[in-house]
Amino acid sequence: MDTRQILVTIPQKVLLAEKTDEADFARELLMLAAVKLYELGHLSSGRAAELAGIPRIEFLLNLGRYKVFPFESELGELEKHYA
Repeated sequence: MDTRQILVTIPQKVLLAEKTDEADFARELLMLAAVKLYELGHLSSGRAAELAGIPRIEFLLNLGRYKVFPFESELGELEKHYA
């Protein structure tokens, strides 16, 4: 898999406020980015799961934690075709 690394600077105060370390914060940040990009329709669930570094089914099962409905875009497409 071809990957790129992106450096993000996080103030120490943010880590302290979140009561987390760099590794956990980085994982959550990737998950949040993946969820939002999926929610906005910029990434498929498979690509979003890849960004989050987890299997697709795990990604879909975790969407409820972020109050995002899985298959929202698929429902939108169905509504367009059958409305």
